[in-house]
Amino acid sequence: MAVVLGVVMDLATIIGIILGSAIVSAAIFMGGDFMTFLNVPSVLIVVGGTISASVLRFPLSGVMASLGVGGKIAFTQKKSNPREMIDEISRLAEIIRKNGPLGLEGVPIEDEFLSKGIQYVADGYDGDFIAESLERERDLNLSRLEEGKRMFKAMGDSAPAFGMIGTLVGLVQMLSTMDDPSTIGPSMAVALLTTLYGAIIANMICLPIADKLDAKFKVEEVNQTLAIDGILQIRENKSPDIIKEMLVSYLPEKQRSEMVEAA
Repeated sequence: MAVVLGVVMDLATIIGIILGSAIVSAAIFMGGDFMTFLNVPSVLIVVGGTISASVLRFPLSGVMASLGVGGKIAFTQKKSNPREMIDEISRLAEIIRKNGPLGLEGVPIEDEFLSKGIQYVADGYDGDFIAESLERERDLNLSRLEEGKRMFKAMGDSAPAFGMIGTLVGLVQMLSTMDDPSTIGPSMAVALLTTLYGAIIANMICLPIADKLDAKFKVEEVNQTLAIDGILQIRENKSPDIIKEMLVSYLPEKQRSEMVEAA
């Protein structure tokens, strides 16, 4: 069965990060030398501390996997939405009523999860097996997405804390060498820049991505639950109109009204 992967770049995430970086960079350039805001000790404290805290909070084997899954989902999005999926399920129900399960062979399906379920129907699997298999896959997919969200949330919480630690380190260094004026500037730079780095990492990258993953978690849960219900109705050879009427309840009120009017 052919599968057309409906995944595109999530421009909102990319534009948000680029725009935020551009605004901060422009403010720095307008106020003075950009190199003044680059401090290796501050970077080591914030980035190194954030990574070490994340490793402490999560199993080592899951850190990279969570970052990979979270990053991939945050920067990509599926083309399909619940309304399009309902139309697709209705189309597939019409095909199977006319041509039987074998009529689904070779039919291109955009959503990979829906395609897998339809393949089960085409292969003649029992409804209980289909439901159990798809629900397990849905739960595992959501679990991985939840883990990615927790990872970015933890990093967003840790970065400002290590920025404050860096500030304290810089202040201690400054106060301990007050008799040497040449050390006051570098120590004060560490004190202030670690706070800046921590705030930028948390509020411009990690926490927004965590919120984006939380929103996509809810969307994925609705989409995949909708797909499971639709697949099971197709397996029972229900009428396309009945299937569509049942699945319309997954839509927001506005889309539901539009779909009913269009029908």
